[in-house]
Amino acid sequence: MPADDENAGRRPAGSLESEVLRVLVAASGPLSPREVRDRLSSPLSYSTVVTILTRMHDKGMAARYREGRSFRYAPLTDDASLAAGRMRAALSAGSDRASVLRRFVAALEPGDEELLRRLLGDD
Repeated sequence: MPADDENAGRRPAGSLESEVLRVLVAASGPLSPREVRDRLSSPLSYSTVVTILTRMHDKGMAARYREGRSFRYAPLTDDASLAAGRMRAALSAGSDRASVLRRFVAALEPGDEELLRRLLGDD
């Protein structure tokens, strides 16, 4: 079976964490796993949400507060910080940082390239 068939219907790596993080950031206070599940745009089982929240807590992405026999969760980061961390990890995975950066910048959309120039102060 080709690799494309195996991955058909699979979410990109980290997309569930990003979606759960967006729910936590948008909330006015800590949420229970059930409250998170109810606010997600894609249907997930309760146990999947608990697993995602537990992993996010273990990674330092979410705070966990005991409430009775269960927990409530609040964000310790935001989606932009999460994406930036993934970009740093991808950059560090290459053996030639300059080549990785050069190819990354070459693949940017024109508007993104201009934004990056402004952020770097290269007016």
